[in-house]
Amino acid sequence: MKRYSLVMILHICLLAVLSIGVYVLFRAELWFSTLITFLFLLGTGMHLYYMQIKQLQMMRRLTDSLRYNDMTQAFRPPYKNKLMTEMAMELSETLQAFRGRLLEEEVKHQYYESLLNKVDTAVLVTDISGRIEWMNRAATAQLGQEPQLPIELLNLSSGETHVMRIHRNGATLEMAVATTLFVARGTERRLISLKNIHSVLERNEMEAWQKLIRVLTHEIMNSITPIISLSETLSERGVPVALQHATGEKEYAVMLQAMQTIHRRSKGLLGFVENYRRLTRLPVPVRTIVPVRELFADLQKLFPDQTIHFELPPSDKVLDVDRAQIEQVLINLLKNAREASSRREVPKIEVKAVFAPKVTSSLSSWRCTITVRDNGEGILPEVQDKIFVPFFTTKTAGSGIGLSLCKQIMNQHGGNISVYSEPDKGSCFTLQFS
Repeated sequence: MKRYSLVMILHICLLAVLSIGVYVLFRAELWFSTLITFLFLLGTGMHLYYMQIKQLQMMRRLTDSLRYNDMTQAFRPPYKNKLMTEMAMELSETLQAFRGRLLEEEVKHQYYESLLNKVDTAVLVTDISGRIEWMNRAATAQLGQEPQLPIELLNLSSGETHVMRIHRNGATLEMAVATTLFVARGTERRLISLKNIHSVLERNEMEAWQKLIRVLTHEIMNSITPIISLSETLSERGVPVALQHATGEKEYAVMLQAMQTIHRRSKGLLGFVENYRRLTRLPVPVRTIVPVRELFADLQKLFPDQTIHFELPPSDKVLDVDRAQIEQVLINLLKNAREASSRREVPKIEVKAVFAPKVTSSLSSWRCTITVRDNGEGILPEVQDKIFVPFFTTKTAGSGIGLSLCKQIMNQHGGNISVYSEPDKGSCFTLQFS
């Protein structure tokens, strides 16, 4: 560029000198010399103009390349001139350097986007009004292609983490939500991350219940075992004769009946406690490949009722589960569904398995969802969050461990069980396997 500046200065100086020469020669009436000098002046001006036009054409090609992202352009000098050759080389090097920076930015963009798509945390970028500009695959899987963000989520303060419940497709998602405000291209935007902690909360809740049940059952059994032993001994051997004569026949009969009642109720309480100990002694699943069609066919034999309809899936669909445990879960759900719909004029229970492709970073597998739907009385909204809690039951003769046991089995399988119900319309229990 220094050489180009020097050439431009020389051209300007030459134009000035020739202009003065033309004026002096014209005043001296030297017409031939004036004509020759004027021709030199015109040639110098035309050469300067030609240089500027060629330079502008190369600049236009450069701007067109940048505008249309055509980074393959190579600049050549319009004519054989050392100055133009240097300028064309500099423009080519500039375009190549810019192309290299764009490639680096694109690689970084794809790298970070791939990282965000691999994490299981939902990440969204929105403007201040809440319009979503970008979201990763986890957000798409959890919230859908075009989610409507709750107003509460948009009103969260920046830099803090909150736990929110988001209702979607009849299911409740418990999310740890964090928002961050940032400015990009002069516009304020909001970065939102949502982590589904439902399974973590359920696991911690189940562990807490197990610890509580272990303590309660241990203390109750330590206290009730000697009561059973003593009451059994007194009931079988009777009260000493001296005490029998001192109290009389009537009082003796009352005491013996009370002792037998204590013994009977103590044994009943012992059986009650043993029943709950099952929740803390659930064996580790022994996984095998189980064809879902075969599993449904065996359940159909156990429940030959016309009211229960099994939609048999293709024979090639399988699950890697403990068959006995999952079968017990489905039996419990079918029994509950049959009881819930027993008062309907036309009871109806549907069991269906849905498979969807699940693509991971290293392999392709299948995600299975089994639903048990009935048209029974339904579950009240205020009760739905409690039905999986141990000891809780809405049945007069229920123990409160059936659904708790189902939930624990699904947790041990790395799955989940949820319910969607409407009063007087029925319930739908969903088993999700990953």
